[in-house]
Amino acid sequence: MIIRTRLTLWYSGMLLASLLLMSAVLYYELVYEHRAEVPAEQREQAPKQMADIIFLYGAPTLVLLLVGGWFLMRRTLAPVAALTDAAERVHSENLRERLPRSENGDELDRLTGVFNDMLGRLDESFRRTRNFTLHASHELKTPLTILRGGMETLLRDAQTTPNQREALESMLDEMQRMARIVDDLGLLTKAGAGQAPLACESVRLDELVREACEDARILGERQRITIELVVCEEVTVTGDRHRLRQLLLNLADNAVKHNEADGRVTVSLRRMAEGTEVEFANTGPGIASDQLPFIFDPFFRGTEAQRARRDGCGLGLSIAQWIVTAHGGTLLVTSAPERGTTVTVRLPTRL
Repeated sequence: MIIRTRLTLWYSGMLLASLLLMSAVLYYELVYEHRAEVPAEQREQAPKQMADIIFLYGAPTLVLLLVGGWFLMRRTLAPVAALTDAAERVHSENLRERLPRSENGDELDRLTGVFNDMLGRLDESFRRTRNFTLHASHELKTPLTILRGGMETLLRDAQTTPNQREALESMLDEMQRMARIVDDLGLLTKAGAGQAPLACESVRLDELVREACEDARILGERQRITIELVVCEEVTVTGDRHRLRQLLLNLADNAVKHNEADGRVTVSLRRMAEGTEVEFANTGPGIASDQLPFIFDPFFRGTEAQRARRDGCGLGLSIAQWIVTAHGGTLLVTSAPERGTTVTVRLPTRL
């Protein structure tokens, strides 16, 4: 129950109690206390006169006070409602916007000023974090590239022994994994700062879906996972081809990676009335309901993924969500333990 309703009910109760008390006092003063002095005929008419007074004067007064009180409370609490609506629209990407102030110096205006100061501090904190992450990812790329080049040179050296070659290949795999993490982290940071613009071109989405399925078949060979393209309608959308391909590869990789041996992945692409729908479904262990709200958080990895020691750092779905949102679409994940996971992407035909 909102504050306005509670105050109206309390105010109405107080007015009703006041009316009843006033009626009792009037009856006592005008009728009961002088009953011996008043003739019997007038005593019989007294209750009716009292009722007329209450209904003719008390009831209209009560209604007027109720309406006036409700109007005053509505007007008084309107700034609170406006402040609440404005605060609900605040998120990590619009911290530079400020809540509207009345500038009348009252308590609500001071509270709004405190909120705005807090938003300023949060915005500065987010800005420093983004800058640090961008600079760190940029600085890490150079030494990683140098190290990878050195390892590749040693691998091509004829004097490298088989044991050394095996160790170098293992280190090179880890180096490439670290490089991917740095690239993904830099991309997410740029996206959060609005520094990752999208190209706008016509893209044959069905071709990208087929390519993603072929890559998924290669990834699933070791676990004997079957990749089935159930439906693939011819669809052309407007968007960034590179980012859309990255989106589909991320989802295909997740569907294979978080699956069971001899499992199955089904992929479908359908043209809908309101746009396009792409769906990836697997037969993996699923995701617990209490973990579903956090799967798009950077570096979040579910309990099952940690237990199975699956590769990954928890950035794939964060990047996928950004790509879908940047294209004006929605990304929905439904899952249940032992029932698999379904990821549904809905994209508009045009940006």
